[in-house]
Amino acid sequence: MRNQNCKFTYSTSIGLLLSAMLGLYPTFAKAGQCGADIAQFEQAIQESAGNPFAGLTGPQSIAAQDEHQPTAASVKKAEHALKAKFAATMAKAKRRDARNDQEGCERALSEARKMYLL
Repeated sequence: MRNQNCKFTYSTSIGLLLSAMLGLYPTFAKAGQCGADIAQFEQAIQESAGNPFAGLTGPQSIAAQDEHQPTAASVKKAEHALKAKFAATMAKAKRRDARNDQEGCERALSEARKMYLL
């Protein structure tokens, strides 16, 4: 459920988080072979900020499959975990790119793309 008074969307939150990560880790600024793909994906995330259908997505829980209604706390916890996993996956792709590990970077970036609907 989205708070109608909230001016930040999930896309905006992720964009801010990724920007902060870039500022804190100078090694991420060095682009290797996969860096252009990472930059393109991050740009697409920022451009999708106004799209209500864009954002992070994850697997359905077993409780949801059993038709249990989520609580506000469980939804917030799941969103937090998904944001953290996405940020860690993007950081992994950037680390691999900085090490010129093309295959590792592409795997991590592919995993991140599966988490984010554009």
